Amino acid sequence: MQFEKDIEPLIELNYNNFTQVEKGIADFFLQNKEVMDFSAKNIAKLLFTSEATLSRFAQKCGFDGYRQFIYRYREGLQNEKNNPVEDGTRRILETYQELLNKSYALVDEKQIKKVSRQIAEKRRIFVYGKGSSGIAAEELEMRFMRLGIDIEGITDSHVMTMSSAVTNEDALAIGITVSGKTNVVVRALKTAKSKGAFTVIISSVHLKKWDDFCDEVLPIPTKEKLDLGKLISPQFPILVLCDILYTNVLGYDRRNKEALHDLTLAELNAMAPTDKII
Repeated sequence: MQFEKDIEPLIELNYNNFTQVEKGIADFFLQNKEVMDFSAKNIAKLLFTSEATLSRFAQKCGFDGYRQFIYRYREGLQNEKNNPVEDGTRRILETYQELLNKSYALVDEKQIKKVSRQIAEKRRIFVYGKGSSGIAAEELEMRFMRLGIDIEGITDSHVMTMSSAVTNEDALAIGITVSGKTNVVVRALKTAKSKGAFTVIISSVHLKKWDDFCDEVLPIPTKEKLDLGKLISPQFPILVLCDILYTNVLGYDRRNKEALHDLTLAELNAMAPTDKII
């Protein structure tokens, strides 16, 4: 399967850091579906802005300049044109493919390895999440617990607040909020950081103010109204990231971790011999 480094998730990730003029430029490129004259001169005239503003916008998206940005953008449009959505089933599959492509575009191997090492080495790990993000937090707990990691997925607001207040430098606190608007999760991370914990937030947005109390911001892709679960499960991009982290954590002391995984699986199957545990 071929993955393309899609440009759309890079725009969405940095959207909240754009100026109002830059947000207008972002809206144009996110909504446009037609191939046209994308020269800086023409787009600047069309959007009533300057070529210098287009260049700054492209740089905020992680590109050297507008020319590199528009090259990637044009490629994305062509790929979309070659794969039109035809019906409901195809739309679901295309959405999953789109989110996988976006995940590929956003993943940073150095960052993944850094967070994975923290998961492998910290004595205690707390994962905070509400709603669909809470379900993903519980999934992280189940996956990593099988590797012998002391981890707890917390979905109750009161427990979240209390646990964050008693963390220390031996703990890792991970907060999950697809929209970035789950205040109780953000507050818990802020408190955990003040207690010395290493903090990570998983979100489809990156707010600059988070940098004051989050050691790492792990980006996940999004799609309009994904957090409402109207088309596919909102947990999907989180679980993709979870699998990537799991694979990397498994790489630390792999032999012992695989042995622990097999042992816990055997114990679970021994408890319920007629129910196969996957």
